[in-house]
This record gives sequence, structure tokens and C-alpha cells, in this order.
Amino acid sequence: MNDPSSLPLTPKGKNNLQTNTNTAVKKIQTFQNSKFMKLLRPILGVVVSLYIVFRLYQVLVVQHEYGADTWTRLLISGLIIGGVYALIAIGYTLVYGILFMINFAHGEVMMFGAYAGLFAFWGFKLINIPGDPPTNFLNAYPIIAIILAFLIGMTVAASLGYFLEKIAYRPLRKAPRLVPLISAIGASIFLQNAAMLLFSPQLRDVTNPDILRRGAGWTIVINGSNVILPYTGVFTFVLSILLLVGLYILVRKSKLGRAMRATALDKKTAALMGVDVDSTISRTFIISGALAGAAGVMWGIHNGLVYYFVGFIPGIKAFTAAVLGGIGNIPGAMVGGLILGIVESMGPAALGIDFQLKDVLSFLILIFVLTFRPSGLLGEVLSEEKV
Repeated sequence: MNDPSSLPLTPKGKNNLQTNTNTAVKKIQTFQNSKFMKLLRPILGVVVSLYIVFRLYQVLVVQHEYGADTWTRLLISGLIIGGVYALIAIGYTLVYGILFMINFAHGEVMMFGAYAGLFAFWGFKLINIPGDPPTNFLNAYPIIAIILAFLIGMTVAASLGYFLEKIAYRPLRKAPRLVPLISAIGASIFLQNAAMLLFSPQLRDVTNPDILRRGAGWTIVINGSNVILPYTGVFTFVLSILLLVGLYILVRKSKLGRAMRATALDKKTAALMGVDVDSTISRTFIISGALAGAAGVMWGIHNGLVYYFVGFIPGIKAFTAAVLGGIGNIPGAMVGGLILGIVESMGPAALGIDFQLKDVLSFLILIFVLTFRPSGLLGEVLSEEKV
């Protein structure tokens, strides 16, 4: 019989999966560094750049189809949606920075936060407040109702993020990288179907307080035309920026932020220095979930519709924003989200294409970034161990 001490400690299947994954990664890296790709990248870059310049010249100079008022409306829309993308992208960046994995269920965490905000507003509307005329809690105390709705949405999403890490990711922490990725995709599909069974596939309207009525806002006259600066849009953008700045200060200045950065740099050394690695990772998922929940409530307030698939596309676009800015880079996620929102809003008009192709434009940006600058605009942040 074989000596038990000579037997492998790791199951054969796991070794094979690790070997196959490493082989595939090496083949991809070899192809990317080949002479063909080094020659192809600049050629493609020049061709794409010339086409973009040509289309911009045709639309902006020759055709001159849109006026300053239209461009202002598109810019406002882009900044609003870009702020939401940035908020969701931060969740991808935080998790990637610590676990070196993409949490593809993050969009569904946002979706549950949106549902929580929806039901909170519905509940506040059902609470009658006597008076002359009689009203409800939602409109009698709108600021309190909005704060409570955000707290409920963020709590639900943060709890979901916590349990997602406990159930779907922690048991696979030492597995090959491909395994947690498959688990994340499975968790995303499970949460989508769970929401469909719990809440039905029906599109649901979010009831806003009167002070945040959709369609209402400040009027700005540009080029002789009225441009509406919506209350919901300004609220969404300002709150997104405040949350992003608050998170950046938390990560850079607080004890928890230092623990997160130490864990991201080297888990073993951080544990030797007294950092509770498991607790830090759980708190990271809680924070990313809370931000996704806030983004979900904002989405419902501004766009007005919530359904079981509402988090998928924003989640994928937020991943694009994180890659665009530099995955693992918090300022990069902020910048990437804002840039993606503006390009998605103004790009179709600037290039003279159908506005229904804005999603295609967003994913083309992802392809170009991965092809020409995989580290993103501000650079990818990796620890020495990950490098």
C-alpha cells in the first residue's frame, strides 16, 4: 500500500482544474503579447479614432442636427446615470480589491435594494395622517420618509451582500479563480428568479413624495429653449457624490479602511498583524451591498420602475465603468462611472446613431478598454501577491 504521507493533500480534480485554468491564462497572455497583437492594437486604435473623428465632424459641423439645449439635456442625463453607475461600480472595486474576483451578483443586490425602497414608499403612503386636508406619511413627512426608505433599502442590500459572501463565496475562497466566478453567475441567476417568484415579473411604479415628483424640476433657458433640471436627478447625483466621497474617506482614514487595504495587500500578513480577515471581508461585502442598495433606491426614485431584471444591465454597465476607470481603483470607479454615463447619453447623438444602440456603445467601450488599456484609465490596483 502507498504511504499515506505520500498521497496528495489536494483532490485530483481540483489540481486538474487549477492546472487547466493556469494553462488557459498563460495561453491568453501569450496571445496578447504576441507580435501580431502588438501590431494589430495600434492599427485598430488608429482606425477607430479616425472613424470617431469623422462621425463627430459629420454630426457636429456638417449636419449640426442638435442645438445647445439638446446637448445640455443629454449631459444632465449622463451625469445622473453616471453617478448611479459609479456607486454600483464601487461595489465591484471593493470586492475585487480584496478577493480578486468579480461579484456578478452585485446588480441583483441593487435590485433587492430597489424593491425594498419601493415597498417602503408604498407602506408610507398607506399611513394616513389626519389633517385638513388629510394626507399620508409619505407627503406629510417627506424627508423622514426618504431617509427611512434609504435606510431600509441599504439594510436589505447590505444583509444580502453579507449572506452572499457567507454562502456563495467564503467556502470557495481557496478554490481556483474560475470557481468563485461561476458561483457569482449562479448567485445572480438565482436571485433574479427568486425576485421573480417573490414579487412577480410585473413592472412596478415607485411612488415618490410630492417634493420629488418625476418630471418636475428647475427650468433653465438655453438657446431660447427650456431645459428641465429634474429634482430627482439633482437629488440622485448629489447623493451619489456624497456617498462616494464618504466611502473614499472611510477607506483612506478609518481603522476599518486600513484593515481593508491591509487585507487587499496581503491576507496572511494582515492576519499576523492582528487584522480579522474574515470579518474585514464580510464588512466589505456589507458596505458594497449598502451602496448598491442606495443606488437601487435612487434608480426607483428617478426612473420610477422596478422589476426583477432591473439590476442586471446597470450591474454589467457598472462593471464596465469599474474596468474603464481601473478595476480595484476607487477613484477610477468614480471617474469610470461618470464617463460611461456621459458617453452612453451623448454618444449616440454625437456619432449620429440610433439611441437604442446606447447599450451597444457601452459594451464596445468595455471591449476597447480591455483591448487597448486593460489596466483602465487610472490604473488597476493589485497587490504584489496578485501580480
